Amino acid sequence: MKCFDLHVSPAFSEGRSSPEQIIERARLLGFSGICLVDGIKNYKPHREIKSSFDTKKFGIFIGFEATKASDLDRLVGKRREFDILIVKGGDLKINRRAVETPEVDILSIPEYERIDSGFNHIMAKLAKTNQVALEINFREALNSHKSTRSHIMQKMALNMMLAKKFRVPVITTSGAFSHLQLKDPYILSSFGVLLGLTPEESRAAISKTPEDIITVSKEKQAEEWIMLGVKVVK
Repeated sequence: MKCFDLHVSPAFSEGRSSPEQIIERARLLGFSGICLVDGIKNYKPHREIKSSFDTKKFGIFIGFEATKASDLDRLVGKRREFDILIVKGGDLKINRRAVETPEVDILSIPEYERIDSGFNHIMAKLAKTNQVALEINFREALNSHKSTRSHIMQKMALNMMLAKKFRVPVITTSGAFSHLQLKDPYILSSFGVLLGLTPEESRAAISKTPEDIITVSKEKQAEEWIMLGVKVVK
């Protein structure tokens, strides 16, 4: 089973470890590929990172994360220049924008700093239509205070119920900010089960679904791509 972690922040972003440290650690843990995620503040495609590694043996993908609508608009305009587009959720407006936007690949932590789960049946239907995956972020739960961790996990579990009901793609990531925060694929898979996924669904969340996201992302980077299911035929 090929496993992928599509949300890791290296030193050039908010993280504390170099891309080399992260890639080496991910290989040791048994991953087949990872996505190195940056913010838009110092935007550049980071192609030099991919070119310095043998990506045939280990998948290295570059992602960018939008935290507000203006960031999302800018990244949508540059969508062909990188691999994965992630939206950090929390605010209902940005959660809604994320699932309405076909260029977006992943909605991360829609429950962030909220009393409710930040996700509802309308958003779930939109996410399904636009193939926007819902992310289970392990770091978000792990680094929370003990008194709030159970509430965060309850909200994550509610979102998993909606995702399952409306067949929204789900992925599980470490959300790591250093190579030491990367988690074994089986730990990530077990966390998915803890939130209500079946063993089969939790395995798909670290293997088949991220691989599908990568495949669709390549289509989005093509010049012929217009929107989901529509491309220019030359």
